[in-house]
Amino acid sequence: MFTGIVEEVGTVLQLQRRGQDAVLTIQARQVLEGTRPGDSIAVNGVCLTVIDLGPARFSVDLSQETLARSTLGRLLRGAPVNLERALAVGGRLGGHFVQGHVDGTGVVQRVTGAGRGKVIRIQAPAEVLRYIVHKGFIAVDGMSLTAVDPDGGGFQVAFIPHTLAHSVAQFYRPGTRVNLEADILAKYAERLLAGQETEDLAAKMLT
Repeated sequence: MFTGIVEEVGTVLQLQRRGQDAVLTIQARQVLEGTRPGDSIAVNGVCLTVIDLGPARFSVDLSQETLARSTLGRLLRGAPVNLERALAVGGRLGGHFVQGHVDGTGVVQRVTGAGRGKVIRIQAPAEVLRYIVHKGFIAVDGMSLTAVDPDGGGFQVAFIPHTLAHSVAQFYRPGTRVNLEADILAKYAERLLAGQETEDLAAKMLT
């Protein structure tokens, strides 16, 4: 479990394809503190397991599912990535509950200056948009953000200067592809309501 608060921007050192899978190696420092093989680190919002550690690097496996559902398979050497260690018990929940289970990818459509910050419009697939509400949570490349003005094609998010300076959002341009994870609470609510509708229908059929 993560909070969507980026701890560090790492740098891709290597992406090695191994059949249908891959191994991703990233240069980093802060997120390596206290990290051991088997621990979880979110890379651009994708929860991954550390399989190897070095003095200033770590490696993770990328499964076929991860490569198909996220942007990680497109990463090139030198690319910046958002990094966050899993939430420690007793830690501050500065964002929202982020699982690191990407629902799909979106595309940056527009980047607009807003004072010292930026407002970014993101095109998103229907399977993600169904869970987005005005001023609700959305994780974009692992960043906990507030979605505004959702419509049938996408939504907008605002970035303050601090977030821009400490995340990959500073590199967003029209056409940039991003990882998206909808709020898990919306998914649970949908499932519970669907179950209630099924129970109500069964009750009507018995009466």
